[in-house]
Amino acid sequence: MAERKYFGTDGIRGKVGESAINPEFVTKLGWAAGKVLAGQGTNKVLIGKDTRISGYMLESSLEAGLSAAGINIGLLGPMPTPAIAYLTKTFRSEAGIVISASHNPYYDNGIKFFSSKGFKLDDDIEAAIEAMMDQPMSCVASDKLGKAIRINDAAGRYIEFCKGTFPSELSLKGMKIVVDCAHGATYHIAPNVLSELGASVIEIGTKPDGLNINHKVGATSMRATVDAVLEHGADLGFALDGDGDRLMLVDHKGNVIDGDQVIYIIARDALKSQRLHGGVVGTLMSNLGLELGLQKLGVPFLRSKVGDRYVMEMLHENGWHIGGENSGHILNLAVSSTGDGIVAGLQVLTAMLRSNLDLHALSQGFEKFPQKLVNVRFEQQGGNPLNSDKVITAQKEAEAALGKTGRVLLRKSGTEPLIRVMVESDDEEASIKWSNYIAEAVKAATE
Repeated sequence: MAERKYFGTDGIRGKVGESAINPEFVTKLGWAAGKVLAGQGTNKVLIGKDTRISGYMLESSLEAGLSAAGINIGLLGPMPTPAIAYLTKTFRSEAGIVISASHNPYYDNGIKFFSSKGFKLDDDIEAAIEAMMDQPMSCVASDKLGKAIRINDAAGRYIEFCKGTFPSELSLKGMKIVVDCAHGATYHIAPNVLSELGASVIEIGTKPDGLNINHKVGATSMRATVDAVLEHGADLGFALDGDGDRLMLVDHKGNVIDGDQVIYIIARDALKSQRLHGGVVGTLMSNLGLELGLQKLGVPFLRSKVGDRYVMEMLHENGWHIGGENSGHILNLAVSSTGDGIVAGLQVLTAMLRSNLDLHALSQGFEKFPQKLVNVRFEQQGGNPLNSDKVITAQKEAEAALGKTGRVLLRKSGTEPLIRVMVESDDEEASIKWSNYIAEAVKAATE
């Protein structure tokens, strides 16, 4: 993929008021997207958002730009990212636009697009939008301006879709489930899905105020979910992130079940029920234990670059359905066109009921290798610290010491100004020691 000026691995993201996340830029982006999409021969785009306070401002800016380009707009309000992908398909819209920075703090926000088929936009469409951004903004004639309507039944439609992915012969009656919505876009969706399927639901993270999204709750801060599961004696806990495309789980003993384990549970259940198409796609960050566990089941496993768009590309290339990241982005193209935390959780619940096992027992299929991740802040100035001689030397030292029983991965985050240092080994002390050692070299290279 050619180098992009604005689009990253997950749309356009940044701090509100800076860079690209400001009213002027987003209005121009809406116009540019509208001009490109109008050239595709259709006239309707959906806009949804998470619960950040800046969503109001950015929604209005996109609406203005799209209208100026002659595009009609359907406003969904606060909705999970996967819901916007699904509704884009069902409303036969040309595209869906998501205003969200996913798991980031409230002061960040972003814009990402879905195609009419519910997948992320093709690279050539993103490139065309970027090219249009360099053109002077214009406005269609008054009688050609786009109109905006609010879609009031969006939440109900998506709740029914989620319930439809759960086998009709099964029920969650008698199960107690904690649902942590991270004060994000699933706050009015996930509890209703689970309760309507019969579960007794304990809600946390369902009172968004525009500023508390992802703050000490949700998939990136598991303590709240763990505590609630243990306090209420729940069967398990769901922890979603701010835009609902990421899922982490907690078993009844308070153990965190990460994305690798969720992928394994879903793939193994699909294999048992003869619904597994081919193999599984993970990423360079996926735990080696997942690869070995699937190998024992005879399931092929491939690694993509980090980022759910790369997982998706590899799934399409191979005609496979199941993949994801250890951070909790789970894909099953047999049921959804994008990563969906609620749907992934329902698939795990399905596996529990079919096997008559609790989540703790179900997650024991493979042994995770100790993996240590250290994030080093990097403000994108002064070159790439990963090219520093100090960092290269530190990485080589670590790899030599770990040998064949460990691995090192260094990369720039595609969604935050961070350098991620990951060390995996069969020796936990070695993972901690070498990740910290390399992180110090990266810090030195950024100073």
